[in-house]
Amino acid sequence: MNNRVSSRSVFGAVAALVALLCLLINPVRAELASETTKSGEAPAAMAWLERLGPALNMTSYRGVFVYARGDQVHSMRIAHRYRNGRVEERLVMQDGGSGEIVRKGMNVVCVLPDRGRVRLDEVIPSGPFAEAFTSQLMPFGRWYLPELAGEDRVAGYDVVIVALGARDDDRYSHRLWLEKETGLLVKSQVRDVNGEVLEHFQFTDLEITDDISDEELEVQTRGREISRTLDDGRKQESSVGRMNGWTLSWQPEGFVPAAAPRSGSGKAVAFSDGLAAFSVFVEPVGRLKMPTGASRIGATTIYMREVMVSDRPFLIAVVGEIPPGTARKVADAVEVDDDFVAELSGHDHGNR
Repeated sequence: MNNRVSSRSVFGAVAALVALLCLLINPVRAELASETTKSGEAPAAMAWLERLGPALNMTSYRGVFVYARGDQVHSMRIAHRYRNGRVEERLVMQDGGSGEIVRKGMNVVCVLPDRGRVRLDEVIPSGPFAEAFTSQLMPFGRWYLPELAGEDRVAGYDVVIVALGARDDDRYSHRLWLEKETGLLVKSQVRDVNGEVLEHFQFTDLEITDDISDEELEVQTRGREISRTLDDGRKQESSVGRMNGWTLSWQPEGFVPAAAPRSGSGKAVAFSDGLAAFSVFVEPVGRLKMPTGASRIGATTIYMREVMVSDRPFLIAVVGEIPPGTARKVADAVEVDDDFVAELSGHDHGNR
């Protein structure tokens, strides 16, 4: 299988694990700039957000959390440790099948017992503050209205609530619950323009502690190992080089190229406004016919369209935490270069 998982159910499990991994373990060093007219509240809200990035990495803890999007609900157990400048953690699925993810620095191992062990060589950004965007200085206060929305208790800890209201229709609003002492994200929601909760993350059991043993961070599921190494997102080539092959004539204001997910024989780029993310995939159409149009799971939209370029069919897919209308506009704005078609045609002849 060329080290690829072909089962749809296994792919779904991996996708769920990766989404949860990205939500929790990835740091942020965004420069937060506010342009709100509310005096006092916005600077206070931004001050809390400035604590969130370091807290995602530098707080050690163990616990159980749930992550829900649409009608899909997953429960995960996690042990997270920050030691000597390195993030280490282990996530274990608690329902919907078995599996685990262990991360030590840039080394991430996904274990699915039925299919062996898969070492992830790309982590596609998902959820707030994905790692691929950490080197960007994102003034996302320009795209969201930050406000303090009160206080609460989550999993036994006192928290402050920060609301980030979308300033336009091309993105969703967010609400974050941050633990008061550390700034750790312990609960979050993604909401649409009507206030409906599309995605929900929350710790149901949490212990913030530096007493995380080495044993808690070791892979405990047996399986065949496929060795891969995570690339450091900060060392990737420029965004201009990553977009060779196609261009966008329109994209939502504030979203900039931030990462290059793996995309088979095609070209893919992820975009972020500092909080939300979406990826654009451009690939030649294969033998398997894919349905076109929009679908949505929670806050994640998948929009696909097929276009003809130099008499060759291409599939354009937009996947991410943006409204369906925005995803459609992005897909319609993709323009495939003739040189990219010629490059693929050359590869096809060379493989014959």
